[in-house]
Amino acid sequence: MTPTLMTVIQMALLTWLTLLGGSLLRERAWTREGVDIAFGNRDNLPPPSALSGRADRTANNTMENFVLFAAIALALHAAGLDNERVALGAKVFFWARVVYVPVYYAGIAYLRSAVWLVGVIGIGMMLAAI
Repeated sequence: MTPTLMTVIQMALLTWLTLLGGSLLRERAWTREGVDIAFGNRDNLPPPSALSGRADRTANNTMENFVLFAAIALALHAAGLDNERVALGAKVFFWARVVYVPVYYAGIAYLRSAVWLVGVIGIGMMLAAI
């Protein structure tokens, strides 16, 4: 398995964790009522707190960016263009996303945008292989 494909798998796991985190925070799954909501149909979700709202937005943003990243990484791999530059760009993207999650959870607005931009630069590095 190439380093780029390994990063795709790591990014898939990070995306899943952000989705899980957003859901658990919104449902307040550490409470008895939250467990009932989590195992139910989620018809009666509590209103989002500031943190759970940020967690949901983090999950959505991570999913949106993962789709773009995975499509590019897999296309480059299939085209035989998966080289060291692509792998480095994939790692830059991944680590930027790892940093992005706690920064967004903490609500640090300008830093969040800067970290997001680092991830975009990683995707740009991957695209430069074309």
